[in-house]
Amino acid sequence: MSGGEVAGILVAVFWAILVSFLAVVLVRLAQVLRAATRLVADVTEHAVPLLGEASETVRSAQTQLSRVDAIASDVQEVTSNASALSSTVASTFGGPLVKVAAFGYGVRRAIGRKGAPQERRRTVIRSRAVPPARKGGRGDRRGRG
Repeated sequence: MSGGEVAGILVAVFWAILVSFLAVVLVRLAQVLRAATRLVADVTEHAVPLLGEASETVRSAQTQLSRVDAIASDVQEVTSNASALSSTVASTFGGPLVKVAAFGYGVRRAIGRKGAPQERRRTVIRSRAVPPARKGGRGDRRGRG
């Protein structure tokens, strides 16, 4: 065998190995593509009903939110009405009621003082009694009087 024939056999073997390696890679790639196709089909099969359910849930949530919004506006209206009523009652009855209470307190104090004899009060400071003020006082401090 000559050198050219050996080189031709080596090239043919190299090409056979290369073609078989590429065939294995293509078979594996075909398996991966089939698995990906199955996965996409399964996801599509499950995703479409899930999207329908999610859409229904969003619609239901929107309905509930509109109801809550209506309830909140009603509560706000009731709160403002209660505040207005409270201020009306306070202005209508508050002033006269305070005046009646003050008058009653004054009458009770006047009746209570009328029946009791007046006492001389003594102020106690550190357990010592201070005598009541003298009439006339001390006079002028400059020596007059």
